[in-house]
Amino acid sequence: MMQNLFIAATPSTPEIDFRFDQHLLLIKGESYPENASAFYGGLLERVQQYLAQCRAANIELNVSLAYFNSSSTKLLFSMFDAFHQAAQAGNRITLNWFHDADDDTLYEFGQELHADYPAIHFVDVPVNTD
Repeated sequence: MMQNLFIAATPSTPEIDFRFDQHLLLIKGESYPENASAFYGGLLERVQQYLAQCRAANIELNVSLAYFNSSSTKLLFSMFDAFHQAAQAGNRITLNWFHDADDDTLYEFGQELHADYPAIHFVDVPVNTD
């Protein structure tokens, strides 16, 4: 079994809490690291190793990003791509997309993910921040 992965949030990088043993993965916070590929590269590698071991698993991915820059976007798409392939291979992937109910940009990004990765079970979760 893979070792779980926890990376505390910083002002420019999100909290990463990947509990591989529970098939529960969380990305939360803001993402605008100076070097997005340095931050996400190792993460993506771990996710791919994890997914390679999954057979008919129920995997829950909770994404709650208040903000992310374009270089983060590219790497997030790489990660969602890996999950989509895992879903096509017979795993059940649920993506819970948390966003501020008033944030149209994040809502639309979620809709784009939903359209681009049809094998992933997408759940839109608007959150009221008032």
